[in-house]
Amino acid sequence: MLSLGRRGLWLGLAAAAAAAAAAMAARLMGWWSPRTDFRLFIPEELARYRGRPGDPGLYLALLGRVYDVSSGRRHYEPGAHYSGFAGRDASRAFVTGDYSEGGLVDDVSDLSFSEMLTLQSWLSFYEKNYEFIGRVTGRFYGEDGLPTPELTQAEAVIAKGLEANKQEVKEKQKFPPCNAEWSSTRGSRFWCSQRSGGVSRDWIGVPRKLFKPGAKEPHCVCVRTTGPPSDQTPDKPTHSNRGDVDHPNLEEYAGCPPRAATCCVPL
Repeated sequence: MLSLGRRGLWLGLAAAAAAAAAAMAARLMGWWSPRTDFRLFIPEELARYRGRPGDPGLYLALLGRVYDVSSGRRHYEPGAHYSGFAGRDASRAFVTGDYSEGGLVDDVSDLSFSEMLTLQSWLSFYEKNYEFIGRVTGRFYGEDGLPTPELTQAEAVIAKGLEANKQEVKEKQKFPPCNAEWSSTRGSRFWCSQRSGGVSRDWIGVPRKLFKPGAKEPHCVCVRTTGPPSDQTPDKPTHSNRGDVDHPNLEEYAGCPPRAATCCVPL
């Protein structure tokens, strides 16, 4: 089983047109498809599938999609840790970890990008490990079995979160985090290597403070010191062979040699 995350705050959506486009991208990820061989449940009918004696089965729903979790009965049957998920769509609780009746609901409208990506990971998990049965009408699917605006909105958030993750990975390749250690007697030490920050590369770099818009504090990154800057455009082919050290959001550590791969910051 995947571990359940914690609650965060909702990040607003863009205009309706952008949301619709992002939703289409999310559907192309593979976990939504216009199938015709599915069963349509109403919530009252799905509630009968809780794995109790005499129940017709053991199902749960996530973002309106219904899965047969009978093969994982020990997780979802009455009395099991995740029994509250059975027979309903409790999408919100997959992220919040709130297993109370008030928390086992399908409202995800105030979840953040990262929380919706956690939900998408859960959806991929169920798609891979359990049989898709159908859809449940209500918040995410209408009585015709087609997606509602709320599902389109959720898909848009997931698509935007995936794009944000892609940009974060790109940024980490450009400015890998430093190695760091702290001592109560010596203070902090930052250093760079060809694998610092978990990013393998053919350069080492030098430690610098990176100030990100909106961040309260800078963090240490390793900066390439040779070659063209990473954001050089084709219309500016010449460069000073200083890598990214002249980036405006970077600052040297006081007292550290500008080209040293290790920097000590005393208490």
